[in-house]
Amino acid sequence: MSSAIVLNGKFENIGALALPESYEEIHSHNLYLYVKSYQAALRSNTARTKGKGDVSGGGKKPWAQKGRGGARAGSRRSPVWVGGGSAFGPKMAKNYDQKVNKKQKRLALEFALNEKAVNNALFVVDSIEIESGKTKDASAIMKTLGARDALIVKEIIDEQTMLAFRNLQNCYLVEANELNAYLATAFYTVVIEKSVLESITKEG
Repeated sequence: MSSAIVLNGKFENIGALALPESYEEIHSHNLYLYVKSYQAALRSNTARTKGKGDVSGGGKKPWAQKGRGGARAGSRRSPVWVGGGSAFGPKMAKNYDQKVNKKQKRLALEFALNEKAVNNALFVVDSIEIESGKTKDASAIMKTLGARDALIVKEIIDEQTMLAFRNLQNCYLVEANELNAYLATAFYTVVIEKSVLESITKEG
């Protein structure tokens, strides 16, 4: 059974918190589907080419329909002409969204958290709060954890804690409702408040 590392107020290791046994039975494909859907939703869909009706030129028929021995031509804007419109180019109409249902989203997050626990990279603390609002205090926490980078998950972000973490390039602070499987896998370490983790395990 995988366990999260429990930290005290000084972010020192004081024990372990077991995750539900069901987390170990979750298939990794749930995470794959969610990450694929998440990244697809980030696509800007700005690719666009000019069609026959968008390019300049045309109007007069290039030459007579019959008599010259060549192929017929009705407009210089035709896709077969240099400078003509594109025949089948992108039109910003493609939908890249890939549906993932609520159950798969939950399973993906649970799988991601379990993987962190297996790798001793999931830390649980009663409260993540830096009253001073100073970056050096947030940096000291990272040094105590010995983490390369970290996703910090709070129930509700207070202004002072946000100020302390916002200038650390190797940290990303989010509220509980922003946590998802993609973010959990994007960082080497996850530090989460106990109340948030308990709400996730109860939903499962």
